[in-house]
Amino acid sequence: MIRKYMATILCWMVISNTFFAQKPNVVLILVDDLKPALGTYGDTVAVSPNIDRLADRGTRFDLAYCNQAVCLPSRYNLLLGSRSTSTGFYNFGTQFREVYPDAVTMPQHFMQAGYHTESMGKVFHIGHGNDNDEASWSIPHHKDKVIEYLDPNSTNRQLTREEAFFTNARQHLPNLPPNKQLPRGAAWENLDVLDDAYADGRTATHAIDRLRHLSQNKTQPFFMAIGFVRPHLPFCAPKKYWDLYDPDELPMPTYERPPKGTPAWMVKKRGEMDQFKPVPTNGEPLSDSLKQNLIHGYYASVSYTDAQIGRVIDEMERLRLLENTIIVLWGDHGWHLGDHGSWTKHSNFEQANRIPLIMLAPGVSQSGTSTRQLAETVDIYPTVAELAGLPKPTGPQPIDGLSLVPVLRSPDQHIRDHAYHCYPRWRNKRLGAAIRTNRYRLVAWSLLDGPPDDVIYELYDYLEDPLETQNFAQSKPAVVAELNRILARHPKAKLQVKRQ
Repeated sequence: MIRKYMATILCWMVISNTFFAQKPNVVLILVDDLKPALGTYGDTVAVSPNIDRLADRGTRFDLAYCNQAVCLPSRYNLLLGSRSTSTGFYNFGTQFREVYPDAVTMPQHFMQAGYHTESMGKVFHIGHGNDNDEASWSIPHHKDKVIEYLDPNSTNRQLTREEAFFTNARQHLPNLPPNKQLPRGAAWENLDVLDDAYADGRTATHAIDRLRHLSQNKTQPFFMAIGFVRPHLPFCAPKKYWDLYDPDELPMPTYERPPKGTPAWMVKKRGEMDQFKPVPTNGEPLSDSLKQNLIHGYYASVSYTDAQIGRVIDEMERLRLLENTIIVLWGDHGWHLGDHGSWTKHSNFEQANRIPLIMLAPGVSQSGTSTRQLAETVDIYPTVAELAGLPKPTGPQPIDGLSLVPVLRSPDQHIRDHAYHCYPRWRNKRLGAAIRTNRYRLVAWSLLDGPPDDVIYELYDYLEDPLETQNFAQSKPAVVAELNRILARHPKAKLQVKRQ
């Protein structure tokens, strides 16, 4: 009887090991505030050899878009597979399980299929009243800083505005003064320090340690999410990455006004930028030297994070993990660098919504390929699930994405004719729902609580006007009508569920 029992256990172990050995691992690389300012996307200034090398091994999506250009909702879009307009998650301060307590996140979907799941760095948005979702991970999340300074002069040794936000300081310091009464931190640091002096270096080191450990476990596949915070403000990166760039050769903004025919309130000016010194807080224009320093800091931060990603990929290659690991590199949204006079994100314009998306899927994707198939953040969840041979995700939260596996197999494959995104302007009591086709973007600004026919339109033509200098809504009514019919195929947007 004992022999029969032991034989059954041994047989089960052999079957289990064979099953798990055939399942691919997944490494999801998230980069905060990264637009396609990368060599592989044609940026002739960017020094990004490691992300470029990753693109050479997989498929680059040239027309990928976030579903909302804000950190927290964009990460919910990714990890839930749900658009903001489906869930009502537009702002900070709402935990998604308050609305969808039984939601199955992307890592949970893999955990339920027998995967070990873990995360490090910035994956879920922790801060501004939001926390990590521990139910998504097999082991506790490995957290590190988003706002980080090494030079005491950067903070005057005081808690800064953004540090208070990203540490959820008000949860344990109830008497903390209002944010605007806290000091501002520096917008950048350029210090001669080692890579691990800042969070992204430490996150890469932790990822490498965990990859070494997990590669020894041959009985269970893993899903690892690695979140890098640069080029999010402040632009704190070791000096050697600043030294990669000649400030006089950096791309300065060429069109710094709102598009003609577009109300000024549709253009986000500074906001987040004002939390950092020496950005003027009285609305004064930025000096050319300040613009140059900010742009320099952005590119230096891109190169710093690129180097950390390179360390992780090199270790995966050394461990021979690349042969059986799906890799996805994703930027949570784009970033304005002075175009339209705008800085950071929080808009419906191209610079804030176009994102880098690179996928490497052994046996499926083809090395060095690119596609102009329009893609959305919400597509990643069903795509990775299909690549791993998992069931199609079904929620219970809304699942809005399409699997991009047909495109990975054949980059010319066509699965959708537009990408969808949105942005709310609460002060103006309007929600801007947008669709991006290969040529156009239509934005329909509807009243949150008012007549449904009270809509303000923006139309941009990227063939005639790639810098969005003109709103064509009045001069091209036939195009507006055609695109509006496509937009009408989407369900009515759910309004916000909670505001902080």
